[in-house]
This record gives sequence, structure tokens and C-alpha cells, in this order.
Amino acid sequence: MSRSHRAALKLAVLLLCSVPLAGAIQQPPSTVEPFHRPFDQLLDLNVRDGFVYYRALHGDRGRLDRYAASLNVAAATYDRWTREQKMAFWVNAYNAFVLQTVIDRYPIRGRSANYPPNSIRQIPGAFDQTKHRAAGKSLTLDDIEKTVLPQFKEPRLYLALGRGAAGSGRLRSEAYTADRILQQLGDLQSEFVSEQTMLKIDRAAGEMSVTPIVSWHEAEFVAAYDPGATGTFAARSPIERALVAFIAPRLLPLEKEFVQKNAFKLTYHPFDWRLNDLTGGRPR
Repeated sequence: MSRSHRAALKLAVLLLCSVPLAGAIQQPPSTVEPFHRPFDQLLDLNVRDGFVYYRALHGDRGRLDRYAASLNVAAATYDRWTREQKMAFWVNAYNAFVLQTVIDRYPIRGRSANYPPNSIRQIPGAFDQTKHRAAGKSLTLDDIEKTVLPQFKEPRLYLALGRGAAGSGRLRSEAYTADRILQQLGDLQSEFVSEQTMLKIDRAAGEMSVTPIVSWHEAEFVAAYDPGATGTFAARSPIERALVAFIAPRLLPLEKEFVQKNAFKLTYHPFDWRLNDLTGGRPR
């Protein structure tokens, strides 16, 4: 075979290899920013409908540890980020640190009668003592929730925190990203009205029961959603008015009618501190 024939054959092979096979599934490129992509992949593998395969994650903890270590970016780098980048960063950081906290002690077997035996609350200092490094700071989980997140004046962020508990806002099977975080938070707001851990409406009893997460961050919810003492709900408390404004656009017609009658009693149901563990099935 001549040199020119060999060159032509080589070119034909290269062109053939560059053409997709008929029927082959083309995976769309990831839209997750590279910084959070490792965490996005971990969540996609190990989280289903807010519950975590902790046993599997425990066996693959190296990737989680590497991602958590990468969160300690220089303060100067963090300061250059947009508001959306910072919000996504801190929610992802919180959720990653919670996962680390759980698998460090997994399986959890505590003895405190105040919480379920496998609760993250059985881990001493899980929220208020254990320090984590992020953005050049040493912070506890409570520090992130109570001192960092309030700076953004976005109460939906508190619904994005996994907290390692069945009663938390639903831990997503994806990382939060700067370009999608407002949409992701909007999804959480929509899910709020349909998740029993967040909202329970009992029309027969005339009651509306809400997650205590709202009461923990009452000031932020009031500042963001209270329309003021006007209209149908003028005599209600600021947090009641804020809650109605938060949920009303997403209620079903019968639920919306119930709320608009303005005869409901608002209560807060107990927080469910059972571990959001999917290993062996959901907690019962």
C-alpha cells in the first residue's frame, strides 16, 4: 500500500470514529460549575428524595473529604464572588459538613432520651462545637446558619439546609449553583406546601401546622414576606401574615380557600430529628 493510500485510510478511520453511532445516547454537558461538580456527583449518587445512603457514602468518603477540604478557599477569592455564588457556596458547605459529621460516627447509636437513637443530635457538639474550615474561616454549623446566612436576607436558604434529619428541608440530589440557586430555592418554596414535614393543613380541625424552621428564623421570614397590617390578615401577627404570603401562591384551590377564610389556628409541629438515612429503607 502506498504512503498516500495509507494516509487516506487513516483519515477515513478518524472521520468514522468522530461520527456518533446511530442510537447512541449523548450525555448533555454538565451545567454545574467545576468547583461544586464533585459534590453534585456525590449527591446524585447517594441522595434520593432528601434521604441519604449513608452506608454507601461512608465507604466512599474520600471524595467527600476532598470536596470539603476544597471549601477552604482564600478569603480574597471568596470576596470577589457574586451574591449567588456565595449563597450556593454556603449551602453546599453546610450540607457537606453535615454529611461528614454523620459518617464520622456512622452508624450512630446514641443514648440520649431527648432524641432518636440514630439522630445527628446524639453526636456531641455536632452543631455548636465542631469547627469546619470554609472561606478562610473556622465555623460551626450553627455559625453558618445563624451568622453567615442571615447576611443574604433570603429565608429560603434555611429550607435548603439538610441538617441530617428527616424533618429538614429536602436535601436535593444536586449541588446548588450560582446560576440556578434562585430557581432551586423557588422549587423549595413550591415543595413547602406539599411536604408534610413543612406544612400540614387540616381543614376539618381549622388548623395549619408549620415546621419550626420558620419560627427559628421568624425575623428573616417577616422581613422578606410580611406585607404589613393591611387587608384580610391585618389583625394577624407579622409571622402569620408572612407565612400566608409565602405559601398562598402555591396552595391548591381548596387549601387557598381555607386560608383566605382567615379562621385558621397556626401551630408549629415538633421537628423530626430522625436521621434521614435511606440505608435499609426510610425511617418509620
